[in-house]
Amino acid sequence: MTKTNYSLVGDIGGTNARFALVRSGAITPEAVEVLACSDYDNLDSAIVDYLHRTGVEEVQDVCLAVASPVRGTQVRMTNNHWRFDSEEVRSQFGWSAFKVINDFTAMALGVPHVAAEKLIHVCGGPGSACRPRLVIGPGTGLGVSGLVPLQNGWVPLMTEGGHVDFAPTDDTEMAVLRILKARFGRVSVERILCGQGLLNLYQAHAEIQDVAAPLDAPEKITAAALDHSDALARLTLRHFCEILGRVAGNGVLTLGGTGGVYLCGGILPRFIDFFLESPFQKGFEDKGRMRPLLESTPVFVVMEGYTGLLGAAEALNNPEV
Repeated sequence: MTKTNYSLVGDIGGTNARFALVRSGAITPEAVEVLACSDYDNLDSAIVDYLHRTGVEEVQDVCLAVASPVRGTQVRMTNNHWRFDSEEVRSQFGWSAFKVINDFTAMALGVPHVAAEKLIHVCGGPGSACRPRLVIGPGTGLGVSGLVPLQNGWVPLMTEGGHVDFAPTDDTEMAVLRILKARFGRVSVERILCGQGLLNLYQAHAEIQDVAAPLDAPEKITAAALDHSDALARLTLRHFCEILGRVAGNGVLTLGGTGGVYLCGGILPRFIDFFLESPFQKGFEDKGRMRPLLESTPVFVVMEGYTGLLGAAEALNNPEV
């Protein structure tokens, strides 16, 4: 294998780094490996190990999606110890080009390349193929991006939409806002719509009902909701889904995203059957005079685990990124 045969792509989070090779001009990732960031001092040692594992001595160019803000050449990972300068790394390995993009930008760019069988239709349709798409997903935080169509591709929008204000719609949500405001000051939707946010919401509901909140981790809340062992957990998870629907609907109205909503990230696939029966659709469509617009907008859950790698491969040849 020579460096003209392959490019290197990666999707690097706080815990794991996913690497893959893509052939020149292609999108499909090959030789995917998931490496624990804690096993490596920094990015360069992880890349050396990955290339050794695959038997590829060198690559032509590289695109990495990272879970951190991207400004200039200095990258400081938000939730792990890796720090690097992209130009120094490019020079060290002799790559012709090295792009570093935000992980949710990569997620958005990957969405058009996800196979149809990896998309689960939630509600709405048929939408308009020539209109923008909203890409949103709860995970460690709440990622929000968009895709604006061009004649031969897409421009991804780099947003901080997860940090818009939480807007309560009834007395219960006013109480949730009051409780979270006392803890955090300003309350963004990310304070609710992420892993830690699910725990925040659970604890707020416990305070509202004046009952104990014995569960202390989001995965425990999800498990208890699914096996019906904790009524408060089930109520909380249903409310989580409804608020996500409302926020996604707001995003469609703001972006004009009638091309479709794509729900990404690792959380929703873990309880997909529960989600499909949840009040998500109710929250999504409840927009008064704008209800018909939301009812015509398709919503999908993205079940592809390597969407970020697809997006990094797309970014290699996308001049808009």
